[in-house]
Order: sequence, then structure tokens, then C-alpha cells
Amino acid sequence: MDDNVLSWFGQASVVVSVLAVCWTMIWQNLQHIHLQQFFARNFNRRARRLAAVVDPYLSVTFEEYEGGRIKSSEAFDEVKSYLTTATGTRGVRHLRAECGGSSRRDAAADKDKLVLSMAKGEEVADVFEGATVWWSAAAVAPRQDAAPWSRAARAERRFFRLDFHEKDRDLVLGEYLTHVRRKGREVMAKNRQRRLYTNISREGFDDGFYRDVWTHVPFDHPKTFDKLAMDPAKKKDIIADLDMFRNGKEYHERVGKPWKRGYLLHGPPGTGKSTMVAAMANYLKYDVYDFELTSVKTNTELRKLLIETKSKSIMVFEDIDCSLDLTTSKRKTAKEEEEAEADREKDDDPLRPDKKAGTKRSSVTLSGLLNFIDGLWSACGEERLIVFTTNHVGKLDPALIRTGRMDKKIEMSYCDFESFKFLARMHLSDDVVEAHRDKCDRVKALLEEVNMAPVDVGEHLTPKCPDEFEDAAPCLDRLVDALEKAKEATRSPGPQQVDEQGIVVEDDKE
Repeated sequence: MDDNVLSWFGQASVVVSVLAVCWTMIWQNLQHIHLQQFFARNFNRRARRLAAVVDPYLSVTFEEYEGGRIKSSEAFDEVKSYLTTATGTRGVRHLRAECGGSSRRDAAADKDKLVLSMAKGEEVADVFEGATVWWSAAAVAPRQDAAPWSRAARAERRFFRLDFHEKDRDLVLGEYLTHVRRKGREVMAKNRQRRLYTNISREGFDDGFYRDVWTHVPFDHPKTFDKLAMDPAKKKDIIADLDMFRNGKEYHERVGKPWKRGYLLHGPPGTGKSTMVAAMANYLKYDVYDFELTSVKTNTELRKLLIETKSKSIMVFEDIDCSLDLTTSKRKTAKEEEEAEADREKDDDPLRPDKKAGTKRSSVTLSGLLNFIDGLWSACGEERLIVFTTNHVGKLDPALIRTGRMDKKIEMSYCDFESFKFLARMHLSDDVVEAHRDKCDRVKALLEEVNMAPVDVGEHLTPKCPDEFEDAAPCLDRLVDALEKAKEATRSPGPQQVDEQGIVVEDDKE
């Protein structure tokens, strides 16, 4: 009997050992499949099915920013514009009002027009092919853990939410959203108010990126090509080039080029470079982005500015030779530029313990600017002009103004007789040249000897009292007198530049 008991215990111990080994192997494999996640996943799946029976409605959210908040969402803007229509505002009790419409030159009646959209917390229903959907406007409160000096501590994250029944899923996600975006773009084009943007100083970080990098005012500059004093043939050539660019989408796609074009406007001060930009913007009906490079700290910030620009726009860099060190002097090696860029990034970190007020350096490298206008980042967007203006084109690095970066170079020259006649007719009367032939002939002779900018000629021709609107002689006499004084003051060969008071402007010998 004792032998049987011992034998039974021996067999049992063997079985227990085998079971322990098997359980160890099974447990190790069960750990690999994560039992807790397995059961949770199956539970959640069944919970969602139960929730679908109780609440059969789905939703789509359109946030204001996308791509890590580095870029404004086009879909958000299109939905917002769609909801400004009668369907989108009917029954809404609280509305947001914004200025809209075209400039006063295109439609004066639209100057006082307001664009209305839903305020936060409102909801509106829409019907599409028998399906009812609901739009609501909402916003996420500012982050509580954001640095107190940053915009993130004050900025809401706005979004639109679309709710619809599950049975209409294919219709809504397919046809309806396409309809909303297409209609939204049409409304945006109708209510579009052209703007003049400038880059502003940033205050801290927001999720690693800056927000509100541009501020704007309505663009309502009165200068157009028919009011621009320059050679008619050159003006016609510029207009033709702009038309080719505006209608060149298929061409740029065919040859594999980003839909952009560079313009270099160069010439002495007062020859109309800035007014040329205004005329181009009015002709194309584009927005204008005025880049202030001296407030851009690094190449990275410059790329962020580029990303936040919209299509159908002109990016302007005025007096580019004064904004950056882009002369033909000694250029840094790639390694030196990388080291300088790293130093600037460190200088701009507000959390550095050794950070002191006034230690920021404001500069962008030539390499960074070249990549901005002609590198991979230049393809972020389409239908954009890049315009450089300078008084000293010879000072710019050849790499900056080569074809492909600055595709069209326009020299803005001093006033000639054709420009004078245009200015005289515009400031005085259509028959002023014929009515005052002797004075105009004298102006023609003097303009061949003395350089005067069109802006100065226009100032002399501007009537200074009501009587001069009726009699143009005093204005012409004033211009002739200024040119005569300049000629007497110089007494040296070669034409000289004079300002509106007839004072000779010394040439820059640098």
C-alpha cells in the first residue's frame, strides 16, 4: 500500500511538472498577444455596434489648421464660406460679421458689404438630395499649460462639425462634401476682399510653430496700368507677360515647373517700382505679401511665412539689397552658413537661461533665400509672383537674379518725353501738350540733358491752387524752372538727377 501511494505521488508530481511547463509556455505566448488589449478591443468593437443602434449619427470635423498647425486649412475656409450663404445662416441667432466684397474700383456698391457666418456654439441644418445634415461651429479652449507670453495661451482652436445619419454616409462623404467645397470656393471668389499682408513679430511658440505670422489690411491702392507713366511699348510687354503667366497653368504642369514667376524691378529712386507692383496686383486681382526680411530671424521662419501665403498673390521684397547681405562680396561656405543658422536658432530660443534682451540677430542667409524662391519649398502653392525691387542691381549676387529665379527684369528709368506727355495729360488736361507747345518743347529738350524721376515730374505738374486746374501754364512753368535750375547747378557733362525742388541728387558711388 505504501508503495502504491509513493507511486501515485510520483506520477502526480510528474503531471504537475508537465502542467507547470505547459502553463509557462502558454502564459509566455499569451503575453505576446496582449490579452488586456485583446479583450478591450473586442469589448470596444461591440460597444460601438451597440452605440450605433442607440445613436446612428456620424460626424466629420474640419479644423482651422492642418499639418501640425503649420498651415491654414483650405477645407475649413471653404466650409466657412459655404455657411455664409442663405442656407448656412437661415435660423442662426448669433452671427459673426466680416468685411467682404471687391474693392471700390471694381464695384463701389460692395464697399459696405458684410459677410455673415455662424458664431461659436450655433448650429444650422442643411438638406442635400433628401438627406438632412447639421453644421455646428465650435472651438477648443486655450491650453492651460502654455507659456503665458505665447499666443497659444490666448488662442482658441476653431473647427466646424458636420453631423449626419449613418444611412446617408456614402452620399455625404462623396457628393455632399464635394458640393460644399466647390460652392465654398465660388462664394470665396465672390466675397473676396484683396489684402495687403506684412509679417509681424511673433510672441512665443504654439505647438512648435508660430501662429498669426501675417497681419493684413484691405488692399485698395488706386494705381493701375492706365495711370502708370512709362514707355507704352514696355507697358504693353509687361501686360502681355502677366497674361501669359495668369493663363499658364497647363504650360507649367506640362514642363514640370512650379506655377510661379520672378520679377526684378530695378532703377533709381522715384522711378515707380512700388507703384508698378500695385499696378500688377490690380491688373491680376492678386493679394500682396510685403516681406520685411529684417524681422525674419532664421531660414526656418522664412519657410513658415511661405507656407502661410495663399495662391493668387504677389510676394514683394522691396529694396532687397538693403534687407540682406546679398552683395557680390565674399560668400560663406555651406558649412559656415549651417553653423550661422544654428547660432541664430539658439539666439531665438526664449527659454535659454542665458537669453538677454536685445541679443537677437535678424538675418536670413543667401542660401535660405534661394531655396525659398527656387527650391523644393517654392512649390508649396501656385499662381504666385515673386518681385524684388532694388536701386542698385549691380550689388546683388548673380545667383539671386539669374533666369529661373528672376525670370523678367524690368528697368524703371527716369522720365522721358513720352512719360512726360502722359503725366501732363493725367495731371492737367488731354490737350495740354497741344495747347502749350512751346513750353512742352522746352521740357523735352531739358529732359534730354537732366535726369528727373517721374514722381518728381508729377509733383511739379500737380496743381497747387484751384486756378491751376483751369490754366496749366503755371504747372509747366514750375517744371521748366526746376529743370533749368538743375541744368545751371550741374554745369557738367552728362545728365544729372534732380529732385522735385530742382536740387541735384548726388549719385551713389559705392
